Amino acid sequence: MMRYRKTIIFLPVALIIFMTMKTYGRSIAGTEGWKIDRKALVERNNPRVTQMDTLSSLSAGNGNFAFTVDATGLQTFPEAYSNGVPLGTMAQWGWHSFDNPDKYRIEETFREFDFGKGHKEIYACQFKEAGRPKEAAEWYRVNPHRLHLGVTGLERGRTVSPADVKDISQKLDMWKGLIESRYTIGGKSYDVETACHPERDMMAARIVTADRAGVCFRFPYPTGAHADDACNWKDNDRHSTEVVESGKNYAVLKRTIDATTYYVRIAWSGKASLREKQRNYFVLKPGSDELCFTCEFRQDNSFGKIVSFDAAVRESASYWQAFWTKGAAADFSQCTNPKARELERWVVLSQYLLAIQSAGNYPPAETGLTYNSWFGKFHLEMIWWHQAWQALWGHENMLERTMKWYEKAEPVAREIARRQGYRGVRWMKMTDPSGTEAPSNTGSFLIWQQPHYIYLADLIYRARPSAETLKRYYHLVQETADFMASFVTYDKAGDRYVLKGFIPAQETLKASTTVNAPFELSYWRYALETAQTWRVKAGEGRRAEWDSIINKLPSLACNADSLYLAAENATDTYTSIRLTSDHPAVLGAAGVLPPAGRMIRKDIMRNTLEWVWKNWNWDKTWGWDFPMVAMNAARLGEPQRAVGALLMNKRTNTYLNNGHNYQDRRLRIYLPGNGGLLTAVAMMCAGWDGSKGNNPGFPADGTWNVKWEGLKPLP
Repeated sequence: MMRYRKTIIFLPVALIIFMTMKTYGRSIAGTEGWKIDRKALVERNNPRVTQMDTLSSLSAGNGNFAFTVDATGLQTFPEAYSNGVPLGTMAQWGWHSFDNPDKYRIEETFREFDFGKGHKEIYACQFKEAGRPKEAAEWYRVNPHRLHLGVTGLERGRTVSPADVKDISQKLDMWKGLIESRYTIGGKSYDVETACHPERDMMAARIVTADRAGVCFRFPYPTGAHADDACNWKDNDRHSTEVVESGKNYAVLKRTIDATTYYVRIAWSGKASLREKQRNYFVLKPGSDELCFTCEFRQDNSFGKIVSFDAAVRESASYWQAFWTKGAAADFSQCTNPKARELERWVVLSQYLLAIQSAGNYPPAETGLTYNSWFGKFHLEMIWWHQAWQALWGHENMLERTMKWYEKAEPVAREIARRQGYRGVRWMKMTDPSGTEAPSNTGSFLIWQQPHYIYLADLIYRARPSAETLKRYYHLVQETADFMASFVTYDKAGDRYVLKGFIPAQETLKASTTVNAPFELSYWRYALETAQTWRVKAGEGRRAEWDSIINKLPSLACNADSLYLAAENATDTYTSIRLTSDHPAVLGAAGVLPPAGRMIRKDIMRNTLEWVWKNWNWDKTWGWDFPMVAMNAARLGEPQRAVGALLMNKRTNTYLNNGHNYQDRRLRIYLPGNGGLLTAVAMMCAGWDGSKGNNPGFPADGTWNVKWEGLKPLP
């Protein structure tokens, strides 16, 4: 294993930094003679709610913690919102596992495969046949799962329903991270403000009403379901909540759920009292018309100094104003295209949502910290879509916070590579903080999450070129590339390398038959070349083996109609609905990635884009497919189509009032779509390596006069 050589790094890195600053200097100010009013940009896109709409719940958070509310400004009606955008209270550390009395082991889910590489490979799989392997696989898919930490709502009794809440006027002030809610119940007015502390797992609220409504704190048992609000209200006797500390204006509760424990501190100002109403149910009753309180969650009982509501709101405002002013911005107010206003709304809201949902200590789940999808586990093939934008919009610190997790998961990833006969580290697909790979007959065979680490590390370096950045990520960049080099198979007859024995990003293809899927093939070349470049920056020589692979990876396969195939052997790509559904991943090979001249012909890729545009089964796509198509069109010099892709009128390209990307009844929010949108917009504004001028991804027809600051180009 190559070691990082600190003593010989200074000169190469200094030279690279100088060249990088010259190359990307235009990213500092993208449009001359125009200063964006950041506050006005944000505030004109603040979402507003005027009725009880279960798809319009609003969230506050900080990347590691999020609190989502209904139109009351609290979580008063969680059951009513459970099939909309649920009212989650979730933290990155909040996980739970059901008991494992049968002592299932992950090894019991292993199954051996032979993909013709000269050695056997062992994968964590699901089983159809009844028996212990099936039971073990099911246990490891469900466990651990993310917890709902507790519901905080108005204590109104069972007689009040969502329909009783009238005269609703609610606003999320994104400039302050403050949710302001006004309404009436039974003719009495309510004025509620809600925020989250920017550094602590804490929500804060002020309630002003002559009704003197109390606040309830209800704690559910976890469901362990594949996709839901994580609230099981039936098994109340399977967990407990007890007061372990109390004072004049606070109380600390201890939550015990099987082998999991955590603590909740409720603190208030003024005259109020906390009482236990029933098991796992507490009520804070005010003694005046105004009640201010905070509710903080921790894994241990070491809360530190109590933070008041006013202090939490001040710190929230300071945090969000810094976020909006120090990062990049894109202003569509000078555009005359009638769709520009809506696109700006998506862009601003997506920044806010991803800052609170996809910027924490662990990679994010598809539904973030709002509700559980895939049991709350995160998918590493999606991290690029969640977070690549952060390095392009001046928030690379958020991406760096998440990237630290890979260091903790390295031993598990190394063991996965070893048991499959490969070198280096193989990053898992569906996982949790421990890095354990959830058994799957699809996820375990994906490989396109592998080069993401290299791509993201390189985006961070481009945003912050320094010896420190290089040193921080160098080791895992090299180990990730080492797996990739060992994964390819040499085809002696053709004197080339091939990719086989995997399921591609277009998951309708099979691991046993797929050869040289276009996106993965292009990504392999890009990542290995990037890893080689990093070796040069670090004062190491290029690895001859990696250069041989780079030079002998084949061109993308096409058919007689000059259309790129979904895989080299997928000759029925354009006649099978199975192969024209799901992700049109072939376009990512020259969109997400810079098109490699030797491997990709732009005329054939342009033909492929044209066919996909007219014929793809768009009802079977996902939210990030639209920005992927936009990036492809932009690189091919078709900006009109790039904008058309971003704004395509399809169900999975729907953006709700709160900014969430709606997919279907199961995935009412889908954060990879939001992240893909921001990456595509950054690219369409600031361009990519080798592009010319500002806004190369927008039509030069006078209707898309997008003004931007601080955006950085894609490779």
